Amino acid sequence: MNRTARTTNPNRRALVRRALTTATHTAKALGYATLSGRIGALVADGRLIRTGDFLDRVGGADLKDGFQSWYGRHVIKAYRAAHDADAPRVWARHRTTGKWVHVFVYAPLDPALLTGLASYNRTRHLADRAAYELAS
Repeated sequence: MNRTARTTNPNRRALVRRALTTATHTAKALGYATLSGRIGALVADGRLIRTGDFLDRVGGADLKDGFQSWYGRHVIKAYRAAHDADAPRVWARHRTTGKWVHVFVYAPLDPALLTGLASYNRTRHLADRAAYELAS
C-alpha cells in the first residue's frame, strides 16, 4: 500500500496518517476498507455502484474483463463531460483476479452509465434495454 499522505491541511494530514497506519497494520481487506472510508460504505450499502455491477444488472456480465474496462473508460469520459470532475473512487477486489483495484463509482441512475453504454461499440446493444429497465 502507498503510505504517503498528500495534503496541505495539517488536521487532514493527521487523519490521513492515522488511516494509513491503521490500514497497514490490519488484514488486507480491512485495510482497503479503511482507505475507502465513507465511499466504501456507500458502495456496500448500494447507494453507489461500480460499472461492472451496472453491466451485471443490464445483461452485460458476459463481457470479458478488457471490454468491461473499456466500458468504464467511456463512462468516466461521459461523467467528466457532464460534471467537470472525476467520480468518487473506491478500493475493490477485481472480480476474476482477486487483486485490489481503485475503481470509479457512480450513482445507480447516473446518466453517464447509459451514455457509456451507447458510446462503446461492445455495449451499444445493451443501451435500449438498460434505458427501459431504469425507466420502470
